[in-house]
Amino acid sequence: MQDLLDDREQEIVGRVRAFLEERVAPIANDCWSRAEFPFDLIPGYAELGIAGLPFEECPGERPSSMLTGFLAMDMARVDPSMATFFGVHSGLAMGSIGRCGSAEQRERWLPAMGRMERIGAFALTEPEGGSDVSLGLRTTARRDGDHWVLNGAKRWIGNATFADLTVVWARDEDDGQVKGFVVGKDAPGFTATRIENKIALRTVQNADIVLEDCRVPEADRLAEARSFRDTAAVLRRTRSGVAWQAVGVMLAAYEIARRYAVEREQFGRVIAEFQLVQDLLVKMLGNATASLGMVVRLAQLQDAGMYRDEHSALAKAYCTTRMREAVGWARELMAGNGIVLDYDIGRFVADAEALYSYEGTREINTLIVGRAATGHGAFV
Repeated sequence: MQDLLDDREQEIVGRVRAFLEERVAPIANDCWSRAEFPFDLIPGYAELGIAGLPFEECPGERPSSMLTGFLAMDMARVDPSMATFFGVHSGLAMGSIGRCGSAEQRERWLPAMGRMERIGAFALTEPEGGSDVSLGLRTTARRDGDHWVLNGAKRWIGNATFADLTVVWARDEDDGQVKGFVVGKDAPGFTATRIENKIALRTVQNADIVLEDCRVPEADRLAEARSFRDTAAVLRRTRSGVAWQAVGVMLAAYEIARRYAVEREQFGRVIAEFQLVQDLLVKMLGNATASLGMVVRLAQLQDAGMYRDEHSALAKAYCTTRMREAVGWARELMAGNGIVLDYDIGRFVADAEALYSYEGTREINTLIVGRAATGHGAFV
């Protein structure tokens, strides 16, 4: 599949892969265990020059969707937490500004974000609203002269404890439509508190956000965000990235389990010689290969302008389900050693649970696909 990339794209993937193996892999378990973010890695990510690549509105040369998919896959293959950090900044935050901002707003924010001098977050999910957020968004925005006043709460907002700016989605009290606002970390009335006691993506700094009469200038309202359809357009693009991340997690699970199988001895020989062990490895490899084929085709549809909601929904639902199976089989193959960080797989088992749920649960994505397949909506 990687042969589908051109020479320049292959070189970019090679550079990113080397950075991940040399800088991220050695510290991934320690950061995850301590639930601490490795801020010293941000300059290294910046030097790679890949922030904002998925969006044609962002600075720099427009890459293929295949390239951005491989980058998401390789990041998750090493550390799903850091893949999530990067996806929130580059995909959700930069993507929202690129898709919904005016030319002036894109020029004001995106270059510094592309250099990762300013880090972004994306605030949509609420304490009482996840899958139903399109209809049940409770955070409000009220126009007051040259400002907007935001009130409400957000939850599970990645990067928000340290992000320089957060894209906050709120419902306009006047017309009832969902609009986007870029809120600085020092804005009065904006508070972000880290969520503790997570068992997945522990390196990611998720936050609870409270907005209390938070005043945002009209100039910081995303000019082209006029309804939830614009929010959904951003999510349509980033949802495919989660499917690619799921493939990366599957490949990691397979590689970890295979390495273990050819080294671990029981009953006088390596366990790779046992039929039931080979069965688990082949099922993992099958899941990863089938899912990779799906996301590759998804990338081709994106670049051909034939990409629809049901395509990304099917890929996200299918690939994350196969991922959940694969990490479980890897853990099974490694028995008790699979539940300690020393052997890596335990981190992927835990992180897979977060990927399975974020950017749309399997059930919600199933209903999106089902509506397209039958012509009948089955949403509540």
